Amino acid sequence: MKDSIQLNGNSIFSSYDSEKNLYDEVFDQTGKVKKYYQKVLSLFNKLTLQDLKKLNEFARASFFNQGVTFAVYSDNLKGVERIFPFDLFPRIIPLKEWENLEKGIIQRNRAINMFLYDIYHDRKVLKDKIVPSELIFSSNYYLKEMIGFTPPGKVYTHISGTDLIKHKDGEYYVLEDNLRCPSGVSYVLSNREAMKRTLSKVFSSYNIKPVHDYPEQLLSMIQSVAPEGVDNPTCVVLTPGMYNSAYYEHSFLAQSMGIQLVEGRDLYVDKNFVYMKTLHGAKRVDVIYRRVDDDFIDPLCFKADSVLGIPGLMGCYREGNVTLINAPGTGAVDDKAVYTYIPDIIKYYLSEEPILKNVHTYRCELEDDLKYVMENMENLVVKPVDESGGYGIFMGHKSTAEQRKEFQDRIKSNPRKYIAQPIMSLSVHSTFIEESEFFEPRHIDLRSFCLMGKNKDFVLKGGLSRVALKKGSLIVNSSQGGGSKDTWVLEG
Repeated sequence: MKDSIQLNGNSIFSSYDSEKNLYDEVFDQTGKVKKYYQKVLSLFNKLTLQDLKKLNEFARASFFNQGVTFAVYSDNLKGVERIFPFDLFPRIIPLKEWENLEKGIIQRNRAINMFLYDIYHDRKVLKDKIVPSELIFSSNYYLKEMIGFTPPGKVYTHISGTDLIKHKDGEYYVLEDNLRCPSGVSYVLSNREAMKRTLSKVFSSYNIKPVHDYPEQLLSMIQSVAPEGVDNPTCVVLTPGMYNSAYYEHSFLAQSMGIQLVEGRDLYVDKNFVYMKTLHGAKRVDVIYRRVDDDFIDPLCFKADSVLGIPGLMGCYREGNVTLINAPGTGAVDDKAVYTYIPDIIKYYLSEEPILKNVHTYRCELEDDLKYVMENMENLVVKPVDESGGYGIFMGHKSTAEQRKEFQDRIKSNPRKYIAQPIMSLSVHSTFIEESEFFEPRHIDLRSFCLMGKNKDFVLKGGLSRVALKKGSLIVNSSQGGGSKDTWVLEG
Protein backbone atom coordinates (compact mmCIF):
# COMPACT_ATOMS: atom_id res chain seq x y z
CA MET A 1 0.00 0.00 0.00
CA LYS A 2 1.24 3.48 -0.91
CA ASP A 3 0.28 6.74 0.74
CA SER A 4 1.36 10.31 1.26
CA ILE A 5 2.37 9.48 4.85
CA GLN A 6 5.48 7.41 5.35
CA LEU A 7 3.96 4.31 6.84
CA ASN A 8 6.09 2.42 9.29
CA GLY A 9 6.97 -0.87 7.65
CA ASN A 10 6.13 -2.67 10.86
CA SER A 11 3.00 -0.66 11.52
CA ILE A 12 -0.42 -2.15 12.12
CA PHE A 13 -1.34 -0.77 8.68
CA SER A 14 1.50 -2.48 6.84
CA SER A 15 -0.63 -5.30 5.43
CA TYR A 16 -3.64 -3.11 4.61
CA ASP A 17 -4.87 -4.09 1.17
CA SER A 18 -7.73 -2.04 -0.20
CA GLU A 19 -9.59 -3.63 -3.12
CA LYS A 20 -9.63 -1.38 -6.17
CA ASN A 21 -13.24 -2.17 -7.07
CA LEU A 22 -14.47 -0.86 -3.71
CA TYR A 23 -14.73 2.71 -2.45
CA ASP A 24 -12.26 3.16 0.40
CA GLU A 25 -13.19 5.97 2.80
CA VAL A 26 -9.60 6.50 3.97
CA PHE A 27 -7.45 5.93 0.86
CA ASP A 28 -8.00 7.16 -2.68
CA GLN A 29 -7.69 5.04 -5.83
CA THR A 30 -3.91 5.56 -5.97
CA GLY A 31 -3.47 4.43 -2.38
CA LYS A 32 -2.88 7.91 -0.97
CA VAL A 33 -4.43 8.90 2.31
CA LYS A 34 -7.26 11.39 1.85
CA LYS A 35 -6.40 14.83 3.18
CA TYR A 36 -8.88 14.89 6.05
CA TYR A 37 -7.65 11.51 7.34
CA GLN A 38 -3.95 12.38 7.38
CA LYS A 39 -3.67 13.54 10.99
CA VAL A 40 -5.56 10.64 12.46
CA LEU A 41 -3.79 8.06 10.32
CA SER A 42 -0.46 9.58 11.22
CA LEU A 43 -1.26 8.98 14.88
CA PHE A 44 -2.34 5.37 14.39
CA ASN A 45 0.70 4.75 12.21
CA LYS A 46 2.95 5.55 15.18
CA LEU A 47 1.20 3.15 17.52
CA THR A 48 2.60 -0.25 18.25
CA LEU A 49 0.31 -3.23 18.51
CA GLN A 50 0.66 -3.15 22.28
CA ASP A 51 -0.26 0.54 22.35
CA LEU A 52 -3.41 -0.12 20.36
CA LYS A 53 -4.40 -3.07 22.52
CA LYS A 54 -4.09 -0.90 25.62
CA LEU A 55 -6.22 1.82 24.03
CA ASN A 56 -8.81 -0.75 23.01
CA GLU A 57 -8.94 -2.06 26.57
CA PHE A 58 -9.37 1.48 27.81
CA ALA A 59 -12.25 2.06 25.38
CA ARG A 60 -13.87 -1.23 26.40
CA ALA A 61 -13.64 -0.19 30.04
CA SER A 62 -15.35 3.07 29.12
CA PHE A 63 -18.23 1.18 27.51
CA PHE A 64 -18.39 -1.31 30.38
CA ASN A 65 -18.55 1.48 32.95
CA GLN A 66 -21.29 3.19 30.95
CA GLY A 67 -23.18 -0.12 30.73
CA VAL A 68 -23.23 0.03 26.93
CA THR A 69 -24.37 -3.44 25.92
CA PHE A 70 -26.35 -5.05 23.13
CA ALA A 71 -28.01 -8.46 22.69
CA VAL A 72 -26.68 -10.54 19.78
CA TYR A 73 -28.92 -13.33 18.47
CA SER A 74 -27.08 -14.61 15.41
CA ASP A 75 -25.03 -17.27 17.17
CA ASN A 76 -27.29 -18.06 20.06
CA LEU A 77 -31.07 -18.09 19.83
CA LYS A 78 -31.33 -17.02 23.45
CA GLY A 79 -29.22 -13.95 22.76
CA VAL A 80 -26.00 -12.90 24.39
CA GLU A 81 -25.51 -9.61 26.15
CA ARG A 82 -22.17 -8.14 25.09
CA ILE A 83 -20.13 -4.97 25.18
CA PHE A 84 -20.98 -2.97 22.08
CA PRO A 85 -18.08 -3.52 19.61
CA PHE A 86 -16.29 -0.25 18.89
CA ASP A 87 -13.44 0.48 16.50
CA LEU A 88 -11.15 3.31 17.52
CA PHE A 89 -10.35 4.51 13.99
CA PRO A 90 -13.06 7.15 13.33
CA ARG A 91 -15.00 7.76 10.16
CA ILE A 92 -14.64 11.33 8.89
CA ILE A 93 -17.19 13.16 6.73
CA PRO A 94 -16.22 16.56 5.28
CA LEU A 95 -18.70 19.37 5.98
CA LYS A 96 -19.77 19.92 2.37
CA GLU A 97 -20.53 16.24 1.92
CA TRP A 98 -22.50 16.21 5.17
CA GLU A 99 -24.53 19.31 4.33
CA ASN A 100 -25.86 17.67 1.18
CA LEU A 101 -26.70 14.53 3.13
CA GLU A 102 -28.54 16.55 5.76
CA LYS A 103 -30.63 18.39 3.16
CA GLY A 104 -31.53 15.08 1.56
CA ILE A 105 -32.52 13.49 4.87
CA ILE A 106 -34.79 16.41 5.81
CA GLN A 107 -36.34 16.49 2.33
CA ARG A 108 -37.08 12.79 2.53
CA ASN A 109 -38.64 12.95 5.97
CA ARG A 110 -40.81 15.98 5.17
CA ALA A 111 -42.24 14.14 2.18
CA ILE A 112 -42.80 10.99 4.24
CA ASN A 113 -44.77 12.96 6.85
CA MET A 114 -46.94 14.52 4.13
CA PHE A 115 -47.48 11.09 2.63
CA LEU A 116 -48.56 9.63 5.97
CA TYR A 117 -51.03 12.45 6.53
CA ASP A 118 -52.44 11.88 3.05
CA ILE A 119 -52.89 8.11 3.28
CA TYR A 120 -54.77 8.52 6.57
CA HIS A 121 -56.94 11.36 5.20
CA ASP A 122 -57.78 12.26 1.59
CA ARG A 123 -55.58 9.62 -0.10
CA LYS A 124 -54.87 11.93 -3.03
CA VAL A 125 -51.56 10.22 -3.73
CA LEU A 126 -53.42 6.94 -4.12
CA LYS A 127 -56.21 8.44 -6.23
CA ASP A 128 -53.59 10.00 -8.49
CA LYS A 129 -52.00 6.54 -8.78
CA ILE A 130 -48.59 7.74 -7.68
CA VAL A 131 -48.52 4.84 -5.22
CA PRO A 132 -50.73 1.73 -5.68
CA SER A 133 -53.55 1.63 -3.14
CA GLU A 134 -53.20 -2.11 -2.67
CA LEU A 135 -49.60 -1.65 -1.59
CA ILE A 136 -50.67 0.54 1.32
CA PHE A 137 -53.79 -1.33 2.33
CA SER A 138 -51.99 -4.68 2.30
CA SER A 139 -49.30 -3.41 4.67
CA ASN A 140 -49.46 -4.97 8.11
CA TYR A 141 -48.49 -1.59 9.52
CA TYR A 142 -51.32 0.44 8.00
CA LEU A 143 -53.69 1.07 10.92
CA LYS A 144 -57.37 1.77 10.40
CA GLU A 145 -57.32 3.32 13.88
CA MET A 146 -55.31 6.25 12.46
CA ILE A 147 -57.74 7.06 9.63
CA GLY A 148 -58.99 10.64 9.95
CA PHE A 149 -56.79 11.42 12.96
CA THR A 150 -54.18 14.20 12.82
CA PRO A 151 -51.28 14.18 15.32
CA PRO A 152 -50.11 17.56 16.71
CA GLY A 153 -48.29 19.54 14.02
CA LYS A 154 -49.18 16.85 11.44
CA VAL A 155 -45.99 15.07 12.50
CA TYR A 156 -46.01 11.27 12.34
CA THR A 157 -42.33 10.35 12.19
CA HIS A 158 -40.85 12.45 14.97
CA ILE A 159 -37.74 10.27 15.04
CA SER A 160 -36.41 8.50 11.98
CA GLY A 161 -33.30 6.57 11.11
CA THR A 162 -32.28 6.69 7.45
CA ASP A 163 -29.75 4.00 6.51
CA LEU A 164 -27.26 5.16 3.91
CA ILE A 165 -24.43 3.52 2.05
CA LYS A 166 -21.73 4.87 -0.20
CA HIS A 167 -21.39 2.84 -3.40
CA LYS A 168 -18.19 2.32 -5.41
CA ASP A 169 -19.19 5.34 -7.53
CA GLY A 170 -18.68 7.50 -4.42
CA GLU A 171 -22.38 8.45 -4.23
CA TYR A 172 -24.61 8.00 -1.20
CA TYR A 173 -27.71 5.81 -1.57
CA VAL A 174 -30.58 5.33 0.85
CA LEU A 175 -30.83 1.68 1.75
CA GLU A 176 -33.96 1.92 3.88
CA ASP A 177 -36.05 4.21 6.06
CA ASN A 178 -36.55 3.22 9.70
CA LEU A 179 -39.67 4.96 10.94
CA ARG A 180 -40.77 2.83 13.88
CA CYS A 181 -38.66 4.45 16.62
CA PRO A 182 -35.22 3.37 15.35
CA SER A 183 -32.50 2.50 17.84
CA GLY A 184 -28.79 3.24 17.92
CA VAL A 185 -28.52 6.91 18.80
CA SER A 186 -27.25 6.24 22.32
CA TYR A 187 -24.25 4.47 20.80
CA VAL A 188 -23.42 7.61 18.82
CA LEU A 189 -23.11 9.52 22.08
CA SER A 190 -21.27 6.69 23.86
CA ASN A 191 -18.83 6.30 20.96
CA ARG A 192 -18.01 9.99 21.12
CA GLU A 193 -17.45 9.83 24.87
CA ALA A 194 -15.17 6.81 24.53
CA MET A 195 -13.22 8.49 21.75
CA LYS A 196 -12.70 11.68 23.73
CA ARG A 197 -11.49 9.71 26.74
CA THR A 198 -9.23 7.39 24.75
CA LEU A 199 -7.73 9.60 22.01
CA SER A 200 -8.22 13.08 23.39
CA LYS A 201 -5.14 14.53 21.68
CA VAL A 202 -6.09 13.58 18.14
CA PHE A 203 -9.75 14.38 18.81
CA SER A 204 -8.88 17.92 19.89
CA SER A 205 -6.69 18.42 16.79
CA TYR A 206 -9.82 18.37 14.57
CA ASN A 207 -12.77 20.79 14.55
CA ILE A 208 -15.62 18.32 14.88
CA LYS A 209 -19.35 18.99 15.00
CA PRO A 210 -20.67 18.06 18.47
CA VAL A 211 -23.27 15.37 19.17
CA HIS A 212 -23.75 15.96 22.89
CA ASP A 213 -26.78 18.22 22.31
CA TYR A 214 -28.94 15.36 20.97
CA PRO A 215 -30.84 14.72 24.26
CA GLU A 216 -31.58 18.44 24.53
CA GLN A 217 -32.82 18.55 20.93
CA LEU A 218 -34.86 15.39 21.46
CA LEU A 219 -36.57 16.78 24.56
CA SER A 220 -37.28 20.07 22.80
CA MET A 221 -38.86 18.18 19.90
CA ILE A 222 -40.93 16.01 22.26
CA GLN A 223 -42.22 19.06 24.11
CA SER A 224 -43.07 20.83 20.84
CA VAL A 225 -45.72 18.24 19.98
CA ALA A 226 -47.48 18.24 23.35
CA PRO A 227 -51.28 18.28 23.24
CA GLU A 228 -52.94 21.62 22.54
CA GLY A 229 -53.03 23.91 25.58
CA VAL A 230 -50.33 22.10 27.57
CA ASP A 231 -47.49 24.55 28.25
CA ASN A 232 -45.35 22.46 30.57
CA PRO A 233 -45.86 18.87 29.43
CA THR A 234 -44.93 15.80 31.42
CA CYS A 235 -42.99 13.52 29.08
CA VAL A 236 -41.89 9.91 29.60
CA VAL A 237 -39.99 7.18 27.79
CA LEU A 238 -42.00 3.93 27.60
CA THR A 239 -39.87 0.77 27.50
CA PRO A 240 -40.87 -2.90 27.16
CA GLY A 241 -38.55 -3.54 30.10
CA MET A 242 -35.06 -4.63 31.04
CA TYR A 243 -35.13 -7.76 28.85
CA ASN A 244 -35.47 -5.74 25.65
CA SER A 245 -32.26 -5.71 23.59
CA ALA A 246 -32.25 -1.89 23.48
CA TYR A 247 -33.07 -1.34 27.16
CA TYR A 248 -29.75 0.39 27.68
CA GLU A 249 -30.74 3.00 25.12
CA HIS A 250 -34.18 3.53 26.65
CA SER A 251 -32.72 4.19 30.09
CA PHE A 252 -29.87 6.28 28.68
CA LEU A 253 -32.20 8.61 26.77
CA ALA A 254 -34.62 9.03 29.67
CA GLN A 255 -31.78 9.82 32.04
CA SER A 256 -30.09 12.19 29.58
CA MET A 257 -33.33 14.13 29.06
CA GLY A 258 -34.17 14.13 32.77
CA ILE A 259 -37.57 12.47 32.28
CA GLN A 260 -39.07 9.29 33.69
CA LEU A 261 -38.43 5.84 32.21
CA VAL A 262 -41.64 3.85 32.61
CA GLU A 263 -43.14 0.49 31.73
CA GLY A 264 -46.76 -0.06 30.79
CA ARG A 265 -47.59 -1.13 34.35
CA ASP A 266 -46.49 2.31 35.60
CA LEU A 267 -49.22 4.07 33.58
CA TYR A 268 -52.99 3.87 33.53
CA VAL A 269 -55.93 5.56 31.84
CA ASP A 270 -58.72 7.38 33.61
CA LYS A 271 -61.47 9.30 31.78
CA ASN A 272 -59.41 9.37 28.57
CA PHE A 273 -56.28 10.80 30.18
CA VAL A 274 -53.02 8.95 30.89
CA TYR A 275 -51.58 8.99 34.41
CA MET A 276 -48.30 7.85 35.90
CA LYS A 277 -48.15 6.23 39.31
CA THR A 278 -45.72 8.09 41.58
CA LEU A 279 -44.89 8.09 45.29
CA HIS A 280 -46.78 11.35 45.53
CA GLY A 281 -49.88 10.15 43.74
CA ALA A 282 -51.07 10.15 40.14
CA LYS A 283 -49.41 12.51 37.66
CA ARG A 284 -50.89 13.25 34.25
CA VAL A 285 -48.69 12.30 31.29
CA ASP A 286 -48.81 14.42 28.12
CA VAL A 287 -46.22 12.93 25.76
CA ILE A 288 -45.03 9.32 25.53
CA TYR A 289 -41.85 8.51 23.62
CA ARG A 290 -42.69 4.88 23.27
CA ARG A 291 -40.22 2.14 22.42
CA VAL A 292 -43.01 -0.43 22.31
CA ASP A 293 -44.31 -1.59 18.92
CA ASP A 294 -47.78 -0.65 17.66
CA ASP A 295 -49.16 -4.14 18.25
CA PHE A 296 -48.41 -3.98 21.96
CA ILE A 297 -49.21 -0.41 23.04
CA ASP A 298 -52.89 -0.92 23.83
CA PRO A 299 -54.39 -4.38 24.49
CA LEU A 300 -57.91 -2.97 24.08
CA CYS A 301 -57.08 -1.95 20.52
CA PHE A 302 -54.38 -4.30 19.24
CA LYS A 303 -52.94 -7.51 20.74
CA ALA A 304 -55.31 -8.37 23.55
CA ASP A 305 -52.70 -10.38 25.45
CA SER A 306 -50.09 -7.59 25.52
CA VAL A 307 -48.81 -6.76 28.99
CA LEU A 308 -46.41 -4.11 27.68
CA GLY A 309 -48.91 -1.40 26.84
CA ILE A 310 -51.62 0.64 28.54
CA PRO A 311 -55.30 -0.36 28.17
CA GLY A 312 -57.24 2.54 26.66
CA LEU A 313 -54.16 4.45 25.42
CA MET A 314 -55.38 4.77 21.82
CA GLY A 315 -58.64 6.31 23.03
CA CYS A 316 -56.68 9.03 24.88
CA TYR A 317 -54.52 9.53 21.82
CA ARG A 318 -57.39 9.98 19.42
CA GLU A 319 -59.01 12.44 21.86
CA GLY A 320 -55.82 14.53 21.66
CA ASN A 321 -55.09 14.11 25.37
CA VAL A 322 -51.68 12.50 24.93
CA THR A 323 -49.10 12.46 22.13
CA LEU A 324 -47.37 9.27 21.02
CA ILE A 325 -43.89 9.38 19.48
CA ASN A 326 -43.70 8.06 16.78
CA ALA A 327 -47.34 8.06 15.77
CA PRO A 328 -48.89 4.58 15.39
CA GLY A 329 -49.15 3.47 11.78
CA THR A 330 -45.90 5.03 10.52
CA GLY A 331 -44.71 1.52 9.68
CA ALA A 332 -46.87 1.70 6.54
CA VAL A 333 -44.01 3.67 4.99
CA ASP A 334 -41.32 1.65 6.75
CA ASP A 335 -42.48 -1.21 4.51
CA LYS A 336 -39.57 -1.89 2.13
CA ALA A 337 -41.93 -2.24 -0.83
CA VAL A 338 -43.20 1.32 -0.24
CA TYR A 339 -39.58 2.49 -0.11
CA THR A 340 -39.43 2.07 -3.89
CA TYR A 341 -41.89 4.96 -4.28
CA ILE A 342 -40.17 7.51 -2.02
CA PRO A 343 -38.54 9.41 -4.96
CA ASP A 344 -42.01 9.74 -6.55
CA ILE A 345 -43.48 10.75 -3.20
CA ILE A 346 -40.87 13.54 -2.85
CA LYS A 347 -41.68 14.87 -6.33
CA TYR A 348 -45.44 14.65 -5.71
CA TYR A 349 -45.55 16.60 -2.44
CA LEU A 350 -42.53 18.90 -2.68
CA SER A 351 -42.18 19.36 -6.44
CA GLU A 352 -38.46 18.78 -5.97
CA GLU A 353 -35.99 16.30 -7.35
CA PRO A 354 -34.83 13.82 -4.66
CA ILE A 355 -31.44 14.81 -3.27
CA LEU A 356 -30.62 11.27 -2.14
CA LYS A 357 -30.77 8.28 -4.45
CA ASN A 358 -32.63 5.04 -3.82
CA VAL A 359 -31.11 1.63 -4.52
CA HIS A 360 -32.96 0.02 -7.44
CA THR A 361 -35.49 -2.33 -5.90
CA TYR A 362 -37.51 -5.21 -7.32
CA ARG A 363 -40.96 -5.83 -5.81
CA CYS A 364 -41.49 -9.58 -5.94
CA GLU A 365 -45.28 -9.23 -6.14
CA LEU A 366 -44.88 -7.72 -9.64
CA GLU A 367 -44.75 -10.36 -12.35
CA ASP A 368 -41.76 -9.00 -14.27
CA ASP A 369 -39.82 -8.24 -11.10
CA LEU A 370 -40.51 -11.71 -9.72
CA LYS A 371 -39.28 -13.31 -12.93
CA TYR A 372 -36.05 -11.31 -12.79
CA VAL A 373 -35.50 -12.15 -9.12
CA MET A 374 -36.06 -15.86 -9.72
CA GLU A 375 -33.50 -15.83 -12.53
CA ASN A 376 -30.86 -13.75 -10.76
CA MET A 377 -30.90 -14.87 -7.15
CA GLU A 378 -27.13 -15.15 -6.93
CA ASN A 379 -26.73 -11.44 -7.80
CA LEU A 380 -29.33 -10.06 -5.42
CA VAL A 381 -30.04 -9.30 -1.80
CA VAL A 382 -33.57 -10.38 -0.91
CA LYS A 383 -35.26 -8.82 2.13
CA PRO A 384 -38.59 -9.26 3.89
CA VAL A 385 -40.50 -5.97 3.65
CA ASP A 386 -41.42 -5.90 7.31
CA GLU A 387 -38.30 -7.02 9.18
CA SER A 388 -35.52 -4.94 10.70
CA GLY A 389 -32.16 -5.54 12.33
CA GLY A 390 -30.82 -7.57 9.40
CA TYR A 391 -33.10 -10.54 10.12
CA GLY A 392 -34.44 -12.71 7.30
CA ILE A 393 -32.05 -11.35 4.65
CA PHE A 394 -30.86 -13.58 1.80
CA MET A 395 -27.44 -12.75 0.33
CA GLY A 396 -27.29 -14.26 -3.16
CA HIS A 397 -23.52 -14.17 -3.65
CA LYS A 398 -22.96 -16.15 -0.44
CA SER A 399 -25.65 -18.74 -1.11
CA THR A 400 -25.58 -22.36 -2.24
CA ALA A 401 -27.88 -23.77 -4.94
CA GLU A 402 -29.90 -25.48 -2.23
CA GLN A 403 -30.33 -22.24 -0.28
CA ARG A 404 -31.39 -20.36 -3.42
CA LYS A 405 -34.03 -23.00 -4.17
CA GLU A 406 -35.34 -22.84 -0.62
CA PHE A 407 -35.59 -19.05 -0.73
CA GLN A 408 -37.21 -19.06 -4.17
CA ASP A 409 -39.96 -21.28 -2.76
CA ARG A 410 -40.33 -18.93 0.18
CA ILE A 411 -40.74 -15.92 -2.13
CA LYS A 412 -43.24 -17.70 -4.39
CA SER A 413 -45.40 -18.60 -1.41
CA ASN A 414 -45.75 -14.92 -0.44
CA PRO A 415 -44.31 -12.51 -3.06
CA ARG A 416 -45.77 -9.41 -1.33
CA LYS A 417 -43.48 -10.06 1.62
CA TYR A 418 -40.20 -9.70 -0.33
CA ILE A 419 -38.19 -7.15 -2.27
CA ALA A 420 -34.80 -7.63 -3.90
CA GLN A 421 -31.93 -5.27 -4.58
CA PRO A 422 -28.65 -5.60 -6.47
CA ILE A 423 -25.71 -6.33 -4.21
CA MET A 424 -24.32 -2.86 -3.62
CA SER A 425 -20.62 -2.41 -2.96
CA LEU A 426 -20.74 -0.74 0.42
CA SER A 427 -17.70 1.43 0.98
CA VAL A 428 -14.92 0.07 3.16
CA HIS A 429 -13.08 1.68 6.06
CA SER A 430 -9.87 0.84 7.89
CA THR A 431 -10.85 -1.23 10.91
CA PHE A 432 -8.68 -2.99 13.48
CA ILE A 433 -9.26 -6.74 13.42
CA GLU A 434 -8.30 -8.51 16.60
CA GLU A 435 -7.80 -11.92 14.99
CA SER A 436 -5.16 -10.69 12.53
CA GLU A 437 -3.89 -7.85 14.77
CA PHE A 438 -3.82 -5.55 11.72
CA PHE A 439 -6.03 -2.89 10.22
CA GLU A 440 -8.11 -4.29 7.38
CA PRO A 441 -10.84 -2.83 5.13
CA ARG A 442 -14.38 -3.59 6.31
CA HIS A 443 -17.74 -2.59 4.87
CA ILE A 444 -19.62 0.22 6.60
CA ASP A 445 -22.93 2.07 6.36
CA LEU A 446 -24.37 5.10 8.12
CA ARG A 447 -27.56 5.39 10.15
CA SER A 448 -28.61 9.02 10.41
CA PHE A 449 -31.03 10.31 13.04
CA CYS A 450 -33.57 12.99 12.16
CA LEU A 451 -35.98 14.72 14.55
CA MET A 452 -39.15 16.42 13.32
CA GLY A 453 -41.35 18.42 15.67
CA LYS A 454 -43.77 21.30 15.37
CA ASN A 455 -41.81 23.77 13.20
CA LYS A 456 -38.58 22.01 14.05
CA ASP A 457 -36.15 19.85 12.01
CA PHE A 458 -32.88 18.52 13.35
CA VAL A 459 -30.38 15.99 12.03
CA LEU A 460 -27.71 14.67 14.39
CA LYS A 461 -24.33 15.61 12.91
CA GLY A 462 -22.71 12.31 12.04
CA GLY A 463 -24.98 9.46 13.01
CA LEU A 464 -23.92 5.88 13.63
CA SER A 465 -21.32 4.33 11.32
CA ARG A 466 -21.84 0.58 11.53
CA VAL A 467 -19.14 -1.90 10.59
CA ALA A 468 -19.44 -5.46 9.30
CA LEU A 469 -16.64 -7.04 11.31
CA LYS A 470 -16.54 -10.28 9.32
CA LYS A 471 -14.36 -10.11 6.21
CA GLY A 472 -16.48 -9.66 3.08
CA SER A 473 -19.74 -9.42 5.00
CA LEU A 474 -22.22 -6.73 3.99
CA ILE A 475 -24.42 -7.08 7.07
CA VAL A 476 -23.51 -4.32 9.47
CA ASN A 477 -26.39 -4.57 11.92
CA SER A 478 -25.43 -4.54 15.57
CA SER A 479 -27.98 -7.28 16.22
CA GLN A 480 -26.04 -9.49 13.78
CA GLY A 481 -22.67 -8.94 15.44
CA GLY A 482 -21.59 -5.75 13.68
CA GLY A 483 -19.58 -3.02 15.34
CA SER A 484 -19.47 0.75 15.11
CA LYS A 485 -17.22 3.77 14.75
CA ASP A 486 -17.33 7.33 15.96
CA THR A 487 -18.42 9.53 13.02
CA TRP A 488 -16.80 12.93 12.72
CA VAL A 489 -18.41 15.69 10.69
CA LEU A 490 -15.79 18.37 10.27
CA GLU A 491 -16.59 22.02 10.93
CA GLY A 492 -15.07 23.19 7.68
